[in-house]
Amino acid sequence: MKKIKVGIIMGGMSSEREVSLNSGRNVYDHLDEEFYEGRPIFMDHAGKLWLIPWQLVSQNTTVDIMDRLHEEAKSLRYEDLREEIDFAFICLHGKYGDDGCIQGLFELLRIPYTGPGVLASALGMDKHAQLFFLKAAGLETPDSMVIQEEDWNEDPNAVREDILARFSLPFVIKPTREGSSTGVTIIRTAETLEEGMQSALQWDTSVLLEEHLDGTEFSCIVLEEEEGIRALEVTEIHPQSEFYTYDDKYMPGRCRKFTPPKNISPALVEKIKDEAVRAFQALGFRSYGRMDGFLLKDERILITDPNSSSGMAPSSFFFEQAACAGMLPSMIITLLIENGMRIHGAKTGPL
Repeated sequence: MKKIKVGIIMGGMSSEREVSLNSGRNVYDHLDEEFYEGRPIFMDHAGKLWLIPWQLVSQNTTVDIMDRLHEEAKSLRYEDLREEIDFAFICLHGKYGDDGCIQGLFELLRIPYTGPGVLASALGMDKHAQLFFLKAAGLETPDSMVIQEEDWNEDPNAVREDILARFSLPFVIKPTREGSSTGVTIIRTAETLEEGMQSALQWDTSVLLEEHLDGTEFSCIVLEEEEGIRALEVTEIHPQSEFYTYDDKYMPGRCRKFTPPKNISPALVEKIKDEAVRAFQALGFRSYGRMDGFLLKDERILITDPNSSSGMAPSSFFFEQAACAGMLPSMIITLLIENGMRIHGAKTGPL
């Protein structure tokens, strides 16, 4: 039987390129070689694609890989992908990876891929736009407002007054379109507002402000299978920092995670799963997604950060929750490929 050539797309142009490399490396290591031929494809910091040998996959950072590209890798034009791969396993994270850009490329090339299509991927990245869809589906969302960079630059004092009139301290500032908690600040005093705005505006031209939620943070993977949509086990999160920072997410020992939850009742766990599935469907996600949120002290459940994809590193929520369902990493990766082939095989236009 001819093996399916799976392009594992990693690296990229976003602030999450190192996370992407770890995801791509893990997917490559656990690809079932009986059925699939792994083809590591690296996107450099300028968006150029390279077919890299497996020896480069093990390099520590994207910079290490880029130093060796011209000598050891094959440069690819986007249209060359049709000849190189049969399926794209997208391990890019953040801008140009989770936001519909790379999905649009694969749609034009008629190459099936993991995850949802262009619009749903864009909604998964845009923390402001997704709120409208969640609210329309009857899901509760935090109180929020958006500030555009041009408005802040034109009259920061007026914007500052509007913000402080709208929110009580503390509240949260974050870039509207960014991931891995990049640029996020909890504003506990009015004096730190400007610093928080500047931090977020380094990453996007608009900033989302949200009420600060007091409760237990959670994450839940949702899978679309041939039999239907289901939530995997819920992970209860206790970061060491004041919120779930980049270091808490990716540095060993920086965060305590319980899968299944240790301090959430079984009844509330089931309610969290139900809300996660509702958010998945409201945003039009396909194949899989990761729903992050808070269980408040009054037992309200808020999905605050729905993601159209998930990290694929060994310690990611995906593999922790899949393990609770009895699935090995290779089984999950095979399932996502089969999902993508099935979903794209049934579509009549762009996903």
